[in-house]
Parts: sequence; C-alpha cells; structure tokens
Amino acid sequence: MPVVFRHLTKLLLVIVFFALSFTTFAHTVDEDTKQFLLQSSGIQIIPFLYIGADHMVTGYDHLLFLVGVIFFLFKTKDILLYVSLFTLGHSVTLLFGVLNNIQVNAYLIDAIIGFSVIYKGFDNLGGFQKVFNITPNNKIAVLIFGLFHGFGLATKLQELQLKEEGLLENLLAFNVGIEIGQFLALGLILLVISYWRNHKSFQRFSVTTNTLLMSSGMMLMTYQLTGYFIN
Repeated sequence: MPVVFRHLTKLLLVIVFFALSFTTFAHTVDEDTKQFLLQSSGIQIIPFLYIGADHMVTGYDHLLFLVGVIFFLFKTKDILLYVSLFTLGHSVTLLFGVLNNIQVNAYLIDAIIGFSVIYKGFDNLGGFQKVFNITPNNKIAVLIFGLFHGFGLATKLQELQLKEEGLLENLLAFNVGIEIGQFLALGLILLVISYWRNHKSFQRFSVTTNTLLMSSGMMLMTYQLTGYFIN
C-alpha cells in the first residue's frame, strides 16, 4: 500500500479513536456560548449562524452518517440528491421540534443517530442483501434518519432554553449555519474520497472503512443507551 494511504488509514483511526474517547463532550455548547445565549435577546443572526456551523463541523455522529451515505456515490447529482434528503429531514424536525416544544429523550435520540451510522455501514457492506436478501430504499432511509438527526439537534437547542423573542429567525439562522458547516465538512470529505477512488486501495479497504464505520456507530449507540438506563 502506498505510503500516503498508510498515513490516511492511521489518520482515520486516530480521528475515530479520539472522537469516541471524548463522546461525553459531543454536541456540548461551551460556557461562553451558553452565557451569550442566556444574556442575549431578540434576533441574533450572525451568532446563530456560527453556532450552527460549529455544531455540524464538530458533530461527528452526523458526519459519520454522511460519510456512509456518500461513500459509494460517484455522480454529483446523486450526492446532491441524498444530501438534500438528509437536509430536508433534519431541517423539518429541527424547526418543528423547537417551535412546538416537543421533548425527546436526548439519550434515546442520540442512540438512534448512532444506529443510523451502523445502518449505513452495514448497507455499504451489502449486509441487507447477504443476510436478509432485501434491498432497502436508501432515499427513504436517508430522509427518515435525517428526521431523527433533526430531533437530536432540536433537543440540544431546547436545553439552552432560548427566548421567544426572535426565536424563529434565530432558528432559521442556526439551520443555515448547520448547512454551511455541512457543506464545508462534506467538501473536505469528498476531496479525500474522490482522490482515494482513483487508487486500487479504495476497493481493497472499503470493507475495512465501513466496518470501522459500523463499529463507531455501535460504540456511540451503546454509550447513549448506557446513559439512558443509568440516568
């Protein structure tokens, strides 16, 4: 294996290791941001844009799912379609959940998000065809999991007890920030995957990568379920 791919593989392992090691800090909002949100009122477009973008860039569970979604998508139109379905799903439940104050247990919703990562890795490995002899509709699956990811985002925002004044505008700004962060993160991920696809090692290590994806999802889901039963 070329040296560059040995380094890429090591880098991926290190990223996943540290991400899972610090799961307790997932989706947390730093104290400065919390204080700002508690003290601020009215429409705050720029701050909520930043908070949304930062949340997506550091939200490795969302990114792991998206890596699985685009891993075997080679056409730009397919990538845009699947990412749009995911965006539609999480945008709807993010806005609906916060505006209607729908309370969802944070541990359970994050466990489902972890399961979505397992699902996509399993699907990429051909598991549904090999084990169950079925071919799931991936478009519907991505949309449905997008809805759950949106409820996860809504749950984090509800914990901050945002003020009613300017709430809709701030939520829209947060959601746009999410899309900006998603665009930036996906752009980098696509560059790496596109470069990797031009080498023979892509097919050789695709099984390893998606197995690692499933393992990451399993650890995320197990952690959240443990938190649910303990708390």
